[in-house]
Amino acid sequence: MMLKEELEREYMRSGHMGCPGCGVATTLRLVLKVLGERTIVVIIPGCHAVISANYPNSVLKVPCFHSAFEIAAPTAAGISNALKIRGEEGINVLAVAGDGGTFDIGLQSLSGAADRNEDFIYLCLDNEAYMNTGIQSSSSTPEKVWTMTTPGGRKGRKKNLMQIIAGHRMPYAATVTMGKPLDLMEKIEKAKNIRGTKFIHALVPCPTGWRMAENLSAKSAMLAVESKLFPLYELIDGINFRITHEPQGIPVKEYIKIQGRYRHFTDSDVEALQKQVDEEWERLVEKAKSCI
Repeated sequence: MMLKEELEREYMRSGHMGCPGCGVATTLRLVLKVLGERTIVVIIPGCHAVISANYPNSVLKVPCFHSAFEIAAPTAAGISNALKIRGEEGINVLAVAGDGGTFDIGLQSLSGAADRNEDFIYLCLDNEAYMNTGIQSSSSTPEKVWTMTTPGGRKGRKKNLMQIIAGHRMPYAATVTMGKPLDLMEKIEKAKNIRGTKFIHALVPCPTGWRMAENLSAKSAMLAVESKLFPLYELIDGINFRITHEPQGIPVKEYIKIQGRYRHFTDSDVEALQKQVDEEWERLVEKAKSCI
């Protein structure tokens, strides 16, 4: 992969309408560097719609198609099939949705498209709440975390979406974050060259909703990975599993202490979260060993 060339490319203009430090904007910028100008982006309501394609001031240098909240996947599938009918080759179709449009509202249609193994890349920009409409809880919001609709902390643990994705046996699925940009770009390059449904789960820091300073986005993303809270891995055909980055094992409290949404956590809450993270990591390690 020609990383130097890709790092120099830009398919987003300056002046987007996102909040300062927005992880959505940075992540989308990195993804488009790899996919290039021969790309069509499907946008549904969310922060990414405000940032990327607000007519007539779109910051994207590639075509965009706005669709309804719950149908990012089938819209992308339709465009992909239309291109095939026209005999158009080498055009990437990218469906972009947030955690609300993926974990919740759009899960059914994503499942249907994946079951048919439609040929497109699905990018889930997961900032762990409905940020665009006022920081409401989603099924991606971590347990006990503050949102406007869960001021005392959300009840219930974050949905393990990648387990659901694995059940569809997609040709390729992976976790990424802007805190590890080269890992992210390498995985997008892989997805670009595989036919069928590809799913990318990106953790995207949100300074506004996470209640932290705007200059901490990259740091929070790196800490999520290095604390083992958000492991980086890839999944081939829903079976072959590989961890792509060995985390340092930083205590999870280093990740949560810079975010106001965790401010109400007690010492016992932190201990319980650390235990959950450690247990989840051990399960992933065992899964990876079984695939060697």
